[in-house]
Amino acid sequence: MSRNIIITGAGGNLGSAVVEKFKREGYHIIALLHPGRGHLVEEADDSYEVDVTDEKAVAEFIKEYHLQYGSLDALAFLVGGFAMGGIEETSQADLEKMFSLNFFSAFHLVKGFLPVMKKQDKGTFLFVGAKPALQIESAGGTLAYSLSKKLVISLAEIVGEETKNTPIRAHVFVPSIIDTPPNRESMPDADFSKWVRADEIAEAMHYAVNMHALRNMTFKLYGEV
Repeated sequence: MSRNIIITGAGGNLGSAVVEKFKREGYHIIALLHPGRGHLVEEADDSYEVDVTDEKAVAEFIKEYHLQYGSLDALAFLVGGFAMGGIEETSQADLEKMFSLNFFSAFHLVKGFLPVMKKQDKGTFLFVGAKPALQIESAGGTLAYSLSKKLVISLAEIVGEETKNTPIRAHVFVPSIIDTPPNRESMPDADFSKWVRADEIAEAMHYAVNMHALRNMTFKLYGEV
């Protein structure tokens, strides 16, 4: 029987690693890409252009998903964004942008697929948090980003509480700095060997989905940072 996983942000650096890992392990990959920005993900079985920050667009995709696939084993929320700025430098627009990219990109899909998982009595949500959202001393100068990721972590906790007597699980993966080409370019003097690799996060996600004894875990993937 096919195991289905939806991966948002599948064309990104982390998304590509997660797609590759789950494909290698025999999953049917449904890749979500931002309209007009993404590219075909070769390893994906199916790709859809969906603005996951748009509630109506997500609702339309969910209808299509029901018709095409039915069941869902896992959903990985890999769409996100980063912004600098402390309290005095952050505008309402800055907050709204980060909330849209990091929180609503997950919330709309949770809202739509939680009833599916409840009905089938199984499923795993894979959220991506951030170190500054867990450790306030790391949040300096990243107000909008840190708050938005804190919302993501809280959403995962609420999902976990709401489904605590079911096989449904909500895991959070909290990286420090992911070793990606853009991060290397923006921090050329850093020691890249201390960062966490995208494939390591992908391995952790696959482990969490398949280790059914784990419930609603927070994985701190800090490397040596």
